[in-house]
Amino acid sequence: MTVNSDKLKPDWAGDDLLSRLVNLLIKTKPIYRIMKRQARQVLIRTAEKNGIPWRKNYQELANSEVKELYNAIADPDLVYPDYYQVPFHAYDQGNLCWQAAFEAESATYSMGLRVWKNEPGLTWQVAQDRLRNSFYQVIEPYIINPIQDILDIGCSVGISTLAVHRYFGARQDISINTIGLDLSPYMLAVAQKRDEQQEISQWIHGKAENTNFADNSFDLVTLQFVLHELPHKATQEFFQEIFRILRPGGVIAIVDNNPASPVIQNLPPVLFTLMKSTEPWSDDYCTFNIEQSLVETGFNYQTTVPSDPRHRAIIGIKN
Repeated sequence: MTVNSDKLKPDWAGDDLLSRLVNLLIKTKPIYRIMKRQARQVLIRTAEKNGIPWRKNYQELANSEVKELYNAIADPDLVYPDYYQVPFHAYDQGNLCWQAAFEAESATYSMGLRVWKNEPGLTWQVAQDRLRNSFYQVIEPYIINPIQDILDIGCSVGISTLAVHRYFGARQDISINTIGLDLSPYMLAVAQKRDEQQEISQWIHGKAENTNFADNSFDLVTLQFVLHELPHKATQEFFQEIFRILRPGGVIAIVDNNPASPVIQNLPPVLFTLMKSTEPWSDDYCTFNIEQSLVETGFNYQTTVPSDPRHRAIIGIKN
């Protein structure tokens, strides 16, 4: 395993004194409201300063037919797990609202820029391509057989799904069947609208803990910036289900925040406090041994490597 630091996590995460102090601030409602507003403003300023039309994108989606897509894609019988019904990303309703769905694409592009925030002249398009491709390049050497089926879990508005589909589709002669799965029908409605050429086989409103796919259905399952939004128990359940639905030789590929990254560990207090205020499961994520959990699930753990200054890629194979 390759890490960027002798410290495996930042002091502001877990049970350290600094982390407890930050958590206490977040639990103080008047302070939390200010932090939540500030976190949102940081992303909006980054976006609009760099040519991402945040408000225009929102209005275009709000005035589109996307709400009609919601009715077709939402599973009314789905029971949301408790961990998903908490405020996320400065939205009181988390991912279960139109505001989150209408702003997700702009926020994703803005976050990509913040990975290389000190690089002058970097466009959001180049930053996003770099963010995705650096992960897929880590996956590539572990692909043994041609990929027929990909599942992108926690696909949100489909940016990750389209990116992984296009990357691996361009590298082989056979066509790929790619599915995006998410708990938010709001996000999925936007994803389906974004998929103008209908490149993705299905957008499914469902739970990663119980996908209802048959055993041995996929060659590659990706979790792109998902695990930091989960408590330990949910992550373990995800892994068990992924192990079941992967074919022998299939790959589980994870990209997410790197707790060992010097960039993450040395965030200024204002920024790490703002980040924790919008990510309720940060402590769980930073203290969870993902590699050990993969092995305990039955995966042949392969590697953990930095994919960019802020993130790490983790790869496992089902033998």
